[in-house]
Amino acid sequence: MFADTTHKYYREQYFDIASAEEGASALASTSKAGVRDTDRPLIVQFCANSPEHLLTAAKLVQDHCDAVDINLGCPQEIARRGHYGAFLMEEWDLVYNMSPVNTLHKNLSVPVTAKFRVFDDVERTVAYAQMLERAGAQILTCHGRTREQRGQNSGLASYAHIRAVRAAVRVPLIANGNILFSSDVARCLKETGCDAVMSAEGVLYNPALFNGLQPSPGETDLELTLDITNPPLAPLALEYLDIVRSQRTRTSPSAVKGHLFKILRPALAQPKHHDLREKLGRVKVDAPRRVAEGEQWVWVDEYVRICEELAARLEADAKDLTKDGTIPLRELITKDAAMGLDVLPYWLSQPYFRPLKSPVAKKDKAGKQGKAKETAATAGAGAAVLEEAEKGLDLPVKRPSCATEANDGDEVEAKRVKLDVAAAVAA
Repeated sequence: MFADTTHKYYREQYFDIASAEEGASALASTSKAGVRDTDRPLIVQFCANSPEHLLTAAKLVQDHCDAVDINLGCPQEIARRGHYGAFLMEEWDLVYNMSPVNTLHKNLSVPVTAKFRVFDDVERTVAYAQMLERAGAQILTCHGRTREQRGQNSGLASYAHIRAVRAAVRVPLIANGNILFSSDVARCLKETGCDAVMSAEGVLYNPALFNGLQPSPGETDLELTLDITNPPLAPLALEYLDIVRSQRTRTSPSAVKGHLFKILRPALAQPKHHDLREKLGRVKVDAPRRVAEGEQWVWVDEYVRICEELAARLEADAKDLTKDGTIPLRELITKDAAMGLDVLPYWLSQPYFRPLKSPVAKKDKAGKQGKAKETAATAGAGAAVLEEAEKGLDLPVKRPSCATEANDGDEVEAKRVKLDVAAAVAA
């Protein structure tokens, strides 16, 4: 749809080039530190099942970004219906033809990257990653969950699979999965050997997840106190709304509401604040519009009022439960009974983790009740890792043949661009 000129509104909604902010190397605004704001470096991600449409779409944004990413990891039902994302994992020829060498690499001025999910089998996962590397992907991101691990079945990402991929490819590899707390970043880097860490859902619930972490290995992190890594959530939501109101870029009201529900979830889950949860859910606004150049987005104001009321309530709650600050916040941290993970005071930003589902008994062909298949349920501060991850896997790999695969390695290497990869990359 992004490539189709009949869907102009769709294109502007998802990458607003006309407002000259998304992908801009220099913005008109200036940060508090006096540094010129920028929306770079920026990687634009597409999902597709047509090499031609993907190339057309990528050409539209190549002058406004630093790389284009192919999403081969989306496991959602919409991806199954649209036949893209993780539902192309069995179609290696199509994926290769859509990948950098045959389509994007030869026709774009920016590097191309790819994100994918793992197969159950480690060897097949490694072979898939190597195929993407041969196809010209200059950075790979490996999400350590299978296509079936989503929603309430998410479970734990396998660092064993990611570690095996890291040992088998030469390009920078970003690990994705199990990043709930800032302490999980160092653990993930150590146990996978990856060059960087990405968080998707974790950052949506706690935008401060990477706050205080240094971008380069070897640099000393700040003392990561809770006020740095898990700040009060209501001021964080208000800061987000300030950013929305300060931009020319059109932002969907439904997207703003979705972000607020994630950031504010721990507080809105408290019975005493259910009225504000319902109030936020009932907010209805028209499509965003400017009243006049330089004025704030009027429709954001109702969200602000709700967040300000919640902020006042939570400040009173914190004062009461900490006895005017005499009780340290860390003494109020509890453990989730099922997962063994830290549960912070509800007025602080924190991750949302889904309890692992109980084993479900399956029937055999004769209709008899079979043994329940065990589910991994290892507790840890944000991420448990399969035992194999400790060993390091260096497996001989046999990859499925790819009929259209050509020997384009020399050309890829000649054009390969080194991209500086931060120690923590937010998605």
